[in-house]
Amino acid sequence: MNNNKLSFNIVDVTNFEQVDQAVKQITKSSNIDILINNAGITGSTTELWNYDIKEWNKVVEINLMGTFNCCKSVVPCMIKNNYGRIVNIASVSGKDGNANASAYSSVKAGVLGLTKSLGKELAEKNIAVNAVTPAGAKTRILDQMSKEHVKRMLSKVPRGRFLELNELSSLVCWLSSEENSFSTAAVFDISGGRSTY
Repeated sequence: MNNNKLSFNIVDVTNFEQVDQAVKQITKSSNIDILINNAGITGSTTELWNYDIKEWNKVVEINLMGTFNCCKSVVPCMIKNNYGRIVNIASVSGKDGNANASAYSSVKAGVLGLTKSLGKELAEKNIAVNAVTPAGAKTRILDQMSKEHVKRMLSKVPRGRFLELNELSSLVCWLSSEENSFSTAAVFDISGGRSTY
């Protein structure tokens, strides 16, 4: 494998200027064909009325504003090239809501609304914008939640297990591919049967 083609940038997605600067740097030498918005935190597992306002705002800034900032910066490049695939990683909690996770549930619902709106705005171009709504997967994000909350989440999944990362990545890869030439502004469920709408 030729590693000369690999590069990375560490960017604070809550800072539009940083995001935009990174996009401008990348597009000096190549196109951005695929954008996957996956940055996220859960925030506290507590009742809404006990939620710390600064922490609530941090969840909004990373999960929702981060998705907005990346789309706002990258979409003009995709429009210029008349090609793009955007996949926003939401959550089944954005559809169903999770008790004691009001900030996370709210921002993931916001990501779904953003996906549907942007997908329709770009529908006449060769740019697809879709979201996926995974159930819990064994990643470091579970470390941010109480054990009781994780157990309650898992109890809602009819398949009775956590999502495997290769199952999620297979769906994201298809949504990011040229084969996905028709689906846009859509939400793809991968929740083990927890949510089927």
